[in-house]
Amino acid sequence: MDLDVYLAAIVVGDPHAFGRWMAGAEPRVRDSLRSFARVIDVEAVLQETLLRTWQVAPRFVADGRPDGLLRMAIRIGRNLAVSEVRRMKATPIDGDDLEAALAAADRPMSAPDPMLRKAIAECRDKLPDKPRQALDARLASAGGQDDDDLATALRMRLNTFLQNVTRARQLIADCLDKRGIAIDLELGA
Repeated sequence: MDLDVYLAAIVVGDPHAFGRWMAGAEPRVRDSLRSFARVIDVEAVLQETLLRTWQVAPRFVADGRPDGLLRMAIRIGRNLAVSEVRRMKATPIDGDDLEAALAAADRPMSAPDPMLRKAIAECRDKLPDKPRQALDARLASAGGQDDDDLATALRMRLNTFLQNVTRARQLIADCLDKRGIAIDLELGA
C-alpha cells in the first residue's frame, strides 16, 4: 500500500493520519537501519527519524512516485545513523554479519568468565549517574517494560533515556577497551 494516501492529512497537521502512516512506515524504516544495530542505538535513531519526519512533512513535496514520505523518512534515518556512527567512531555491520551474530546469540553460552564479569561491573560502577540509572533500569526490566515506561519512572524524556542508555553502553565498551578486553572476541561475535 502506498502510504502517501495519508500525506494530504499529514501536511495539514493531522496527528491521527501521521499515526496511521507511522504504523505502516515504522517497520520499513527500522529494517533500513538494521546494519547499524550493532554499533548505535537504532531505537533512538528511529524515534528521532519519525519525529523529524513529522516536523518536515508539512513542507514535503511529492515526486509522483509511491511512498515519497516513507522514502524521505528512510533517508533521514540513514543520515542520522551515519552521523551517529561518525560521532561514535563506529563501523556498521554487514547484514550477513548481523544474521551470524543473531544466530550466535541463540547458541548456548559457556559459563560466564568471572574476570570479565568483574571488569564489566567495575566499568559500570564508573558510569555517570544518569547513564547508569538508565542502563540499570533497562537491564532490570529484562525486556518486560518498554523504554517509555522506564523513562517515565526515571523522570526522563524518552529521547534522553535512550541517549543515556547509548552513552552508558559506549562508556562501558570504552572502559573495557582500555583494559584490553576486546568485547567482540569475548562474546564470540
